[in-house]
Amino acid sequence: MSDILFIKTSSLGDVIHQMPAVTELRRNRPAARISWVVEQAFAPLVRLNGAVDAVIPVDSRRWRHQLHRAATWREAKDFVAALRARRHDEIIDTQGLIRTALVAKLARGRRHGYDAQSVREPLASLFYDVRHKVDRGLHAIARNRLLSALALGHAVDKVLDFGLDRAALAGKPRAAYAVLLHATARPEKEWPEPSWIEAGSVLSARGVELVLPYGSAREQERARRIAAALPGANVPERAPLDVMARLVAGASFVIGVDTGLLHLAAALGVPLVAIFVGSEPGLTGPMGAGPIAVVGGKSRLPSAGEVVAALQEIRR
Repeated sequence: MSDILFIKTSSLGDVIHQMPAVTELRRNRPAARISWVVEQAFAPLVRLNGAVDAVIPVDSRRWRHQLHRAATWREAKDFVAALRARRHDEIIDTQGLIRTALVAKLARGRRHGYDAQSVREPLASLFYDVRHKVDRGLHAIARNRLLSALALGHAVDKVLDFGLDRAALAGKPRAAYAVLLHATARPEKEWPEPSWIEAGSVLSARGVELVLPYGSAREQERARRIAAALPGANVPERAPLDVMARLVAGASFVIGVDTGLLHLAAALGVPLVAIFVGSEPGLTGPMGAGPIAVVGGKSRLPSAGEVVAALQEIRR
């Protein structure tokens, strides 16, 4: 039995883009023990992936703001102990950052990563035992899969499987609803509130219940403003990612900007319309088994009419 450790810590979209590489490994090595180092906030989602045997959470996002606390150093020490508790046959850092390369260096086993020409932070490649050339022009999912295949000696196949079971996560059927993913950490990716209200008004008039989740206090305020203008819309309480996955899985469809939960919807096969405003979909756009429409693009603001028309097209 081989023992494989993946390192992909963040962000949410990146973590989701890593999942097909993990499920592909499971298909090729059914008896392998697969572990994954990921940020604590994303660990509940990774645990939903049936191909993963062990999750090793790291809380570096919080630790770097609390270096003055003794508890932070104790937690970091516990993480390193968990990381080094067993020796892995192969360690694969698909993140390619100096901080994740350092995690790979702390782990025990042969370390794989991108070569200096294939990675955003070339110095990270110095920490690997084996360096692999992977085209930077490929979609993020393809890059993760190719690096993993090169490191582990299997071919990339045609199956795109994120290891998430939509039906199981959705649970018992409930009244039909749609999820509007208006929130994003980068303001330049936001779609204007009036556009959300215009599109939402069309959907509300058709009797669609609209749900607007959020992740921060600022996003909560935005969600409430939009929901207040839409009959029957609601703003659920903030919840961990496994709970959010169940919410998204049960939706009839999703409309969202370029954010992590949009990629989760794609991974689950939920019909979706992806709104791109401050980024291009070529390298990191949503991919999945369900119907997907992409509107807009960098510096091209789509109208509410375009979004509603795109939704009608994928729901025919």
